[in-house]
This record gives sequence, C-alpha cells and structure tokens, in this order.
Amino acid sequence: MAQKLSKEQRKAMARKAMEARAKNPSRPHVSGFAKIDADAKSLRD
Repeated sequence: MAQKLSKEQRKAMARKAMEARAKNPSRPHVSGFAKIDADAKSLRD
C-alpha cells in the first residue's frame, strides 16, 4: 500500500518540480501549420 505523504513532503516535491521546470523550460508552442511551413522551407533550401 502506498504511503501517504505529509504536507511538507508534498510541498518539497512541488518545489523540486518547479525548480526542474525553471532549469529546463519547454519549447514555445508552435501551431501545426507553422511547423509544416517551417519544415517545407527547410526542405526547399
């Protein structure tokens, strides 16, 4: 059976996850059509 986490443990896990996200930000979202256009342009060149 899984052990319940204390409030402090949950806060520590959340803080660690936020720090990891800050170190490795995700790529900005690009629409599908913009991605296709960019891929097509790179193939033409």
